[in-house]
Amino acid sequence: MIIDHPLLGPRDSDEFTYLGDASLLDRPDGLGEDAAARFAEYVYMRDNPAGLHRELWFHAAGDLSWLVVTRNTATHEITAVELASDVTRARRAGK
Repeated sequence: MIIDHPLLGPRDSDEFTYLGDASLLDRPDGLGEDAAARFAEYVYMRDNPAGLHRELWFHAAGDLSWLVVTRNTATHEITAVELASDVTRARRAGK
């Protein structure tokens, strides 16, 4: 599988480490009344969808960047690759 890195171009997926659902970028606040329950859900509860899915990948054998890859889990077709920092910045800006 080839991942088209936004900065480095096409790279083999062997250079990357899959880290799970991109919702991991939405880490809950560790403080508050129900913080333990929210954090346990964040760590352990995952969907296992068939079809388009946003995933978090780490470029371990390259520039050490974090990517959000939109991939069809049934066909492995990649439809989008974004820097995780850009995704996070856009969320904070409300886009």
